[in-house]
Amino acid sequence: MVLAAILLTAVTSSLVWWRTADASSRQLASTINDQIVAAVRKEVASIVDQAHAAHTAIRTLFLQNVLETREADKREFVFLSQLQSHPTISWAAFGWPDGSFFAAHKLGDRRLEMMEISLTDHAGERRIDEYDVVPGDIEFASRRFVPTGFRVTDQAWYKAAIAADGPDWFKMAEHPTGASAAIAFAGPIDVYQERQGVLAIIIEYTRLSRFLAQLEVGRTGAAFIFDGSGALVASPDANADEINPARGEQPALLPVAQRAVAMAIDQKMDEAWRSRLTDVADAYETTVTPLPFPGWRLVTVIPEAEFLGPVQATLHRLIVMLVAGAALAALASAILVRSMIAVPLARVVGELRHVEAFALESVRRHPSRLREIGSLSGAIAEMASGLSAFRKFIPTDLVRGLLRQGVEAKPGGTLQELTVMFIDIAGFTGLSERMGDGIVGLLSRYLDLVSEVVVAHGGTIDKFIGDAVMAFWGAPQPQADHALRCCLAALACQRAIDEADLVDDLGQKLRIRIGINTGRMLVGNIGSELRLNYTVIGDAVNVASRLEGANKAYGTTVLIGEATARNAGSSIIVREVDRIGVYGREQGLAVYELITHVAGAATGPRPSWIDDYERALACYRHRNFPDAAAGFARVLLDRPHDGPAALMLERSKRMLADAADRTWQPVATLTSK
Repeated sequence: MVLAAILLTAVTSSLVWWRTADASSRQLASTINDQIVAAVRKEVASIVDQAHAAHTAIRTLFLQNVLETREADKREFVFLSQLQSHPTISWAAFGWPDGSFFAAHKLGDRRLEMMEISLTDHAGERRIDEYDVVPGDIEFASRRFVPTGFRVTDQAWYKAAIAADGPDWFKMAEHPTGASAAIAFAGPIDVYQERQGVLAIIIEYTRLSRFLAQLEVGRTGAAFIFDGSGALVASPDANADEINPARGEQPALLPVAQRAVAMAIDQKMDEAWRSRLTDVADAYETTVTPLPFPGWRLVTVIPEAEFLGPVQATLHRLIVMLVAGAALAALASAILVRSMIAVPLARVVGELRHVEAFALESVRRHPSRLREIGSLSGAIAEMASGLSAFRKFIPTDLVRGLLRQGVEAKPGGTLQELTVMFIDIAGFTGLSERMGDGIVGLLSRYLDLVSEVVVAHGGTIDKFIGDAVMAFWGAPQPQADHALRCCLAALACQRAIDEADLVDDLGQKLRIRIGINTGRMLVGNIGSELRLNYTVIGDAVNVASRLEGANKAYGTTVLIGEATARNAGSSIIVREVDRIGVYGREQGLAVYELITHVAGAATGPRPSWIDDYERALACYRHRNFPDAAAGFARVLLDRPHDGPAALMLERSKRMLADAADRTWQPVATLTSK
C-alpha cells in the first residue's frame, strides 16, 4: 500500500509536471506565433502604406500640372525617387491608352532599370536603361533595345483600372519582363477632366518571400502567406527578389500550411485560428491569421516535436528516477517542478512587465535548466534588444510618457499652446552636393549635438527632415515655461555647434539657422490606423518654419515669433527685426532676433545698438526714411556685419529714391526660403 501510494504520488507528480511543461511549451509556441504575426502585419501594413504614399505623390504631381505624363526627363526622376525611397516597391509604372508604357523597375537591391515601350520611337521594341545602385545615388550602366510584344492595354488589370473611378488593388501575373506574380495599386490619372492613362505601383511577391525568410519561427518552423482563394502568395526564400524567383526553403511544411488554410476557408474563419495537424509520423502546431490586406492570411507551422520533444525526454528520465526512489522522487519532483518551471516563469513574467512598461534597459536574460524556458527568456531579452534599437527612431521618454498618460495608439489630438522649433544647416544643399556621401559623418555629429541639447531642455524631437530638426515643447508633458525652454535650447544649440568646431569641406565653420514660434496647434497621434506619428500641425508650426527660412534674408541665426518673445519674457534679450507677411494677418507678423539669455530674475543690460536699431525701425515704419537710414547706419558703425541693419538700410535708401506711395506698408514679403 505504501509503495502503491508512493508510486501513485510519483505518477501524479509526473503528470502534473507534464501538463505544466506542456502548457508552458505551448504558450511559448503561442508567444512566438504572436511575435511573427505582429511582424508580418507590420510589414504588410508598411507595403500598403508605401504603395499608397508613392501613388499619391506621383498622382499629385500629375494633377497639379507639376509633371506631364509625356514629360520623360522629369517623369523618370520622379518615378526613380519613389522607387528608391520605398524598399518594398518593385515597380512604378504608367500606361497610356494608345498602348505606350513606361516603368521604373528594381532588379534586386543592387541594380534597377528604366524601360519604355513607345509606338513611335523604336516601335515594337522595349528601351531598357540599366543603372547600378551606389550609396546615395545611381550610376548609368547600359542601354539596349529588345523586341517586345507586350501591350499594357491588353492586361486585365489595366482594363479594369482605366475604367475605374479611383485607385484599387489588382492581381498581376504578366510584366514586360515576363511572368511574375505581383499586386498593383493602380488607378486612372485625369488631368483637366481628360483621362491620361493608368498609374500603377507594383509589389512583386518575391519581396514578401524574402521577408518571411528573415523571421525566426522557432528552429524548424516556417511562415507562409496565402490569398483569399487559398493560393500561395509567398513562402520563405532569403534569395528571392525581382530577378530571382522564390523557390521556397521549407517545402516539407508547405502541404501542412495548405491544409490549414483550406480548413480555415471551408469553415469561413475570419479570426485567428489554431489547429493541430498530423501526417504519417509528425504533428504540427498551425495558426491561420487574417492580415491587413483583403483576403490574405498568414499561416505559421511549427513541428510539435520542436517544443515538446525536450519535455518528453525530460519526463522519461524523471519517471525512471521516480521508480528507482519513489518516496524521494515524489518529494524531489515537487521541488523540481517549482524550481524548474514556476520560479523561472515568474522571472520571465517579470521581464515581460519591464517590456510592457518600455523599461527595456531593465530586461535581463535568466538561464534555465529547461531549454524552452531558457529560450523564452532569451527571446524576450532579444526582443527587448531589438526594441531598444528602435529608441534611436522613437524617443523613449515620449513613449513612456504616452504610456503613463494612457494615450492610445490611434489617430487623435488636442489643441494646445506649444512652442515649436525648426533648425537646419545654412547652405546645406551646396554642402551636400560638394561632399557627396562624405556628408554623413558631419551630419550625424550635428544631429547628435542638436538632439542632446533638445532632450536636455525637455523638448520632444518630432522628426528629422534631411539636415532639418523639428522639435516642440509643452507636450506630452505640460511645461508652463515651454517658450523659454525652447529659446534656451536654441542658444545652447548655437554654443554646442561652435564649441564642437564643426567645419565643412572648405574648412569653414558650420552655420545653423533656427526658427521658433509659439501658438495654438494640434498635437497628438496624426496619421492613419496603419501608421501614426506623434506630432504637431497648424498655422503656428508653419510660421516657425518660415521664420527659420527668413534667417537667410536677414543674415541672422535665431528668429522667433512675437508670441514666443512675449511668453519668454524678460529672461531673454531680443530685438525686433521687422514685420513679415503672413497669410491672414493684414499687419504682418512681428519678427524678433534672439540675442542672449539673462541669468537671474531681473532684466539684464540691454545693448545700446538694439535701441538704435529699433528707433530706426520705428522711423522706417512711419515713412521717415532719412532718419531710418541714419539710424541703421549708426548700428552698422558699431556692428559692421549686422545683417538686419544692412538690409533695412538698403530698403530705406530705396524708399528715398523711389518715394513710396500711399498703399505702401512696412511689411516685408519673403520671396525665397
